[in-house]
Parts: sequence; structure tokens; C-alpha cells
Amino acid sequence: MYQIPKFILIVLVSTAFAISAPAQEIYRLDLETSILLARQKSIRMQTLQQSLKAASFNLKAAISSNRTHVDLNLTLPQYTETVKQWEDSTGISFYPVRQSQLASSLTISQPLPTDGSLYIRAGGQSYTDYYANDRNTQLSSSIGLRQPIEAFFGINNNRMNYRQAKLNYEMTMKQLKREELNLVYDISQDYFTLLQMQERMNIARLSLEKQKEACTIAQSKFAAGLIREVEALQMEVDLSASENSFDMAKVDFLSQVGSFKQNLGLSLKDSIVVSSEFTIKPVAVNVEKAVDLALNNRPEIRENAIRIEMQEMNIKRQRAQGMPSGSILLDYNFIGVGKDPRTVTMGGTFDQTWQNLTSRPGSFGVGLTASIPIVDWGENKARVQSAIASLKQDQLQMEDNKMTIERDIRTQVDRLQSSLRRLQLLEKSLVVAEKSFDISRQRYANGEIDSQSMALERERLNGAYNTRLDAYISYKLLLSDLMRKTFYDFEKDKAVQ
Repeated sequence: MYQIPKFILIVLVSTAFAISAPAQEIYRLDLETSILLARQKSIRMQTLQQSLKAASFNLKAAISSNRTHVDLNLTLPQYTETVKQWEDSTGISFYPVRQSQLASSLTISQPLPTDGSLYIRAGGQSYTDYYANDRNTQLSSSIGLRQPIEAFFGINNNRMNYRQAKLNYEMTMKQLKREELNLVYDISQDYFTLLQMQERMNIARLSLEKQKEACTIAQSKFAAGLIREVEALQMEVDLSASENSFDMAKVDFLSQVGSFKQNLGLSLKDSIVVSSEFTIKPVAVNVEKAVDLALNNRPEIRENAIRIEMQEMNIKRQRAQGMPSGSILLDYNFIGVGKDPRTVTMGGTFDQTWQNLTSRPGSFGVGLTASIPIVDWGENKARVQSAIASLKQDQLQMEDNKMTIERDIRTQVDRLQSSLRRLQLLEKSLVVAEKSFDISRQRYANGEIDSQSMALERERLNGAYNTRLDAYISYKLLLSDLMRKTFYDFEKDKAVQ
């Protein structure tokens, strides 16, 4: 198996940025560390986490809306000066108003499973009339029930709002997990591209070293009169070409380093150390297992199911628009009133009001309000049919997504297996190319072949290096892509959490 020499396995990228400002931090990175760093620092992930936080708070609000609420209202105080109109059989007249108000009320309400609410309210208020020079007070307490009648045969808004909030939260969770796996794939792609650029630079360096060695041999043979001058000059030209190839490979590598830092959320002043490991670890993937995992785990399928359920709720809401609506109101209250001159203390006025409340019998109220659609020229029916058509569209889309996912996974597994076989074949071809180059180098030193044949062998070896490298990167990316499409890490044989 091909092994990179030790002195080029690890590259300290900070030395390549010697012209920049001093490094702030040094990060020693492998693929898992890079992914973890991206999750922590990536702006993309932070944005998605904020979306999840918003959905979480919306779900919490929906849960809290079904719990007991306590509200206190205060008027402390309110002063009014104005002119009001009075109209009777004698005509229209105006009179001045100058008064102040103090008021407070406490309401305890409890939403009911039937979409109604039960409430208890108690409060008091005091009006001071400065023109009449008197004070009016009122104390009241009541218990009541509000119940929408459409909840019995139409929709339960409280229950439906809670269910929608829960589904929105679940959908946001699925989207976050999908984007997280997309991020893992993108970082994996960036990481392997960085290794690819680094390895191409190393291959170019290795080729340069071999060309320097060949050029030294050519100069020695020319000095001994064993080759012509033009052949020695050609070796020098080939050496310059190798130096240029190494310089271009280094530029490409440094460019990828900057891009990789940006995607990880690191400062360009930071330094990174990446280690190269190109050991092949064949991974056996059962195509049926991969298809089942994708169909069970892919968020697209669950998102389709959520959209279908939400659309069914929209149909119920729309149908309820064409049904009778209204509410039942029940109320039982105690009220006490009092009136005294302003010279009487407010406490004394409220004492009189309390006595009036305790002596006055309670009041009872009941009511039924209803709104019944008579003629809408088929408007609501058309809207219901439109919602049903959208539901069928979502159902068809879900079936199509399942077929697309299954086809994609089967193709992906076939490509992965084909890529592995190609990589194993290229491993053997590389061993042959290295042995062939060693033999050609010895033959050139012995004068059995010319410099042109030597250059062809070197190019063949470089091609074998790069072809094997590209195949390795392709194989690793296919594995990473399969992981994000199935939510399962086949290399580690465990589910992605």
C-alpha cells in the first residue's frame, strides 16, 4: 500500500502564512474535530439553533395558553375634563364633565378542554364628580363561563393551536438535523479537498525531489561525456517545470486553507495543523438496510407527513367557516354601589358599598349568540375543495419523495461499491508504478534509457499518485454523503444522533 513519507505527512499551515500577523490560536484538526468546531462556531448552525429556539418558545407558549391565567388591571388614577352631549325631546344640550376615576380588577381564568373558559373576577371602582361634588363607588364579583358552540361540531381552536405548535417544533427539529448533516457533509468535503490539495502539493514536492535527483545524474553523465548537452539541458527544463508545478500546487493549497478556516468560523490569523491518513477501510453497506434507514429517518418524509396533517387541520378550519358559530355565556355576579358627598372619606364610602353588596341578591345572566351562514354563493365550498386539492398534492408529493429517496440510495450504494473496487485496483496500480519508476531510474543511471523515457516514467508515477488520491477522496465523500442521506454512520456502524 502506498505510504507518504513521514516528513510530508503533517503540514504546519502557519509556516505558509509567515507573512501574516502572529497566530492567535493553533488548531490540530482531524475530520471529527473539524466537524465539532464547525458546529460550535459556524454562523450557519447558530442561525439554525435560533430558529429551533423560536419554535421551542412558541410550543411553550401554546402549552402555557391552556393553563390558569391571572390578570390584574389598575387605573391609578384617570382624570377627565371634557364636554358631553345630551339629547332629549327638548333638543340638544351640552354639559361639562370633570371627574377622576380609581379602579382595579383581578381576573382568574382557566381554559377548558372544550375550547371555552371559566373565569372569576372581582374588582372595585370609584368615580369623583367635581361639579356635583360627590363620589360614586362600585364593588363587584362574578363567576362565569364562555363556551363557543362550534367546538362541539366544528373545531377546537385550543387543541388545534397546540397541535400546530408541536408540529412546527418537530419540523424545525428535523430541518435542524438535516442542515446539521448537510454541514457535516460540506465540512467533510472541505476537509478532504484540503487534504487533496495538501497531498497534491506533497506529490509535486516528491516529483521535484526526484527531478532534482535525475538532473544531478544527468549533469554527472554530461560531465563524463556519456550524454549530449541537449539532454542535460532538457533535464534542467524539466526541473524548472517541476518547480513551477510545486509552486502552483502550494498556491492552490494555501487558498483552500483560507476557505477552510472561513467555513469553520476561525480567524484567518489562526493556525491549523492537519494530518493526512489515506488508509483504506472497506465498508460493507447493505442496500436494503440503507433504503429502510433513509425512508425511516429522512426529514423530508416526516415533513411531508406534518404538512399533510396541517393541511387536514386547515380543511377542518375552512369547513367550520361554513357552519353555524356562536357562544354560550353564563354569569353569576354580586354588585354593590354607593354614593356619598366628597366630604365623606373614601373608606366610609366603600363601607357603605360593601353593605349594599352583601344585602343585594346575586344576579344571574345567560345568553346564546349564534351566527348562521345562509348564502355565500359557494365561496366556502370552493375554499374547502381548494384545501382538499392541496392535501392530495402533498400526499402525491410524499409518495414521489419516497420513490426518489429509494432510487437515490440504491444508486448511491452502487457508486460506493464501485468506487471501493476502483480504489483497491488503483492501490495495486500505484505499487506497480512505483516499482516501474525505481527500475527506470536505475536504467537511466546505467545509460539504458534516455531522459525522455525517464520523464515519461515520472509523469506516469505522478498520474498514478493523483488518480489514486482522487479515488480515495471520492470514496470518502460518497460515505459521508450516504451518512447524511440515511442518518447512519456505516463506518462506525451506528446511528447519527
